[in-house]
Amino acid sequence: MTEGTTSAAAEGADTLTRLEQEGEIAADYLEGLLDIADLDGDIDMDVEADRAAVSIISDSGTRDLQKLVGRDGEVLEALQELTRLAVHRETGDRSRLMLDIAGYRAGKRAELSELGAKAAADAKNGGEPVRLKPMTPFERKVVHDAVKAAGLRSESEGEEPQRFVVVLPN
Repeated sequence: MTEGTTSAAAEGADTLTRLEQEGEIAADYLEGLLDIADLDGDIDMDVEADRAAVSIISDSGTRDLQKLVGRDGEVLEALQELTRLAVHRETGDRSRLMLDIAGYRAGKRAELSELGAKAAADAKNGGEPVRLKPMTPFERKVVHDAVKAAGLRSESEGEEPQRFVVVLPN
């Protein structure tokens, strides 16, 4: 191995270790929250696309955990920000951690991927840009990825919270 390869491998391992540490800090924080709220849930940690991913799942069904998701994921978004702040407090580094509760984000990701693929097909067939409704940063990212996978370009326009995706034909 060359020196550059060794250095890149070490940097990758350091990043993985840092992300695993973020996941552990987040899991501890969320376990405390579940205890306070007297809710049952198991914490699952992973590293996906260069970010820590933490999920709260329940064997007793998702009904109790729906309180932590809220309407349209609003409570989930707030809990994700609080969890990121808890990680930042411990590490001193800004976290891009993703939180999922009761599979809400996973289901939303599948729905948004389908929306992005359909918008890409509409833009390709119609030859006109397709403008979607305003979305959160997470939602826009999933749509952008789906459009890219379909072979087209997209961009975000507008100001938060009214920022939206525009799918551009070739």
